[in-house]
Amino acid sequence: EETANFEFPLITKAGARIEVLLNATTRRDEQGNVIGVVGIGQDITARLAQEREYSKLIDTANAPIFGVDTEGRVEVWNQCAMRLVGYSIDEVMGK
Repeated sequence: EETANFEFPLITKAGARIEVLLNATTRRDEQGNVIGVVGIGQDITARLAQEREYSKLIDTANAPIFGVDTEGRVEVWNQCAMRLVGYSIDEVMGK
């Protein structure tokens, strides 16, 4: 079974922009031929707004905040961390 997730904007009839997460799965006939797609959508507008607000709070915090992935690469580096150690976001992200 082939499944994929897509995030994209939709414009409502009223003209409002909403963000949608679509999970799409292929539909197949008895012989295994693709005959269509089934999609299940979820409005993620509020979640994305919350993530942006969270990122803004981290970036402007009065304490150095950084995050690394499981490989030790920097994924989060706020302004206070930059001022404290002197490395810019561009210099540390992904390293």
